Amino acid sequence: MAGVMDSVNQRTQLVGQNRLELLLFRLNGKQLYGINVFKVREVLQCPKLTVLPKSNPVVRGVANIRGATIPILDLDMATGSVGLEASTDTFVIITEYNTKIQGFLVHSVERIVNMNWEEIHPPPRGTGRDHYLTAVTRVDNQLVEIIDVEKILAEVAPTSEAISVGVVDEETHSKAVSLRVLTVDDSSVARKQVTRCLQTVGVEVVALNDGRQALEYLRKLVDEGKRPEDEFLMLISDIEMPEMDGYTLTAEIRSDPRMQKLHVILHTSLSGVFNQAMVKKVGADDFLAKFRPDDLAARVVDRIKAAV
Repeated sequence: MAGVMDSVNQRTQLVGQNRLELLLFRLNGKQLYGINVFKVREVLQCPKLTVLPKSNPVVRGVANIRGATIPILDLDMATGSVGLEASTDTFVIITEYNTKIQGFLVHSVERIVNMNWEEIHPPPRGTGRDHYLTAVTRVDNQLVEIIDVEKILAEVAPTSEAISVGVVDEETHSKAVSLRVLTVDDSSVARKQVTRCLQTVGVEVVALNDGRQALEYLRKLVDEGKRPEDEFLMLISDIEMPEMDGYTLTAEIRSDPRMQKLHVILHTSLSGVFNQAMVKKVGADDFLAKFRPDDLAARVVDRIKAAV
């Protein structure tokens, strides 16, 4: 237990400092890619894969790893390229997204780098709408591309976005129409999922792309003499975002008396004891794993009932 807590303490030192650690890897070719270390459980040589009939071609098979059957996705194929050869010369990055565990087949794994989120930028303008990038950065003068894994997972294994009957009653829906919710997420897929869910509840949605943009938006509101807690029922923010992460955004909100009463939920594909410790440290009101429409809708319904 002491070892676990030491690890938690080390990780939480990054919180509020707008920092992250990236695991660098390559697919086919020289291009460098990065993934947040918090998403990574382990890296291993590609194990023997069992092919599943009628599965998505991106799913190269499943592997038995430490007693669990884990799907292995080919990141090269998922982003529109020819795909990798699944052999002992390639590697698998075991990750956890949205409380689900999957492996990503990659050609090689380089190293871990510690960076500031201010060094992580949105994809360049002109990249187009069909790309699979959520951000880019530079390490040792090399371009590093950060793949929008949520987009890939939504394409390979779509999840239901429907809210179950009974989660939102008619009275709550009628009250929601006069309310607004501010959402922040760098993934276009995640923004659409959250927006559709909240619109089903009945609230109006203002959707922004990253923490820096959200903070500037809120500061503009308070400079105009408005109170964010009056303008918005709540803020629902992703954690991993270029320019400024959700932890730092929350810490900035809590440190400003003019906006510190805004209700903040961190809505993220990150999970586990590290994240719980960080959420508490920065002062968020709640934490919710992506993407569970009923849970998200229920949080909004609770806030409507408490506020109206």
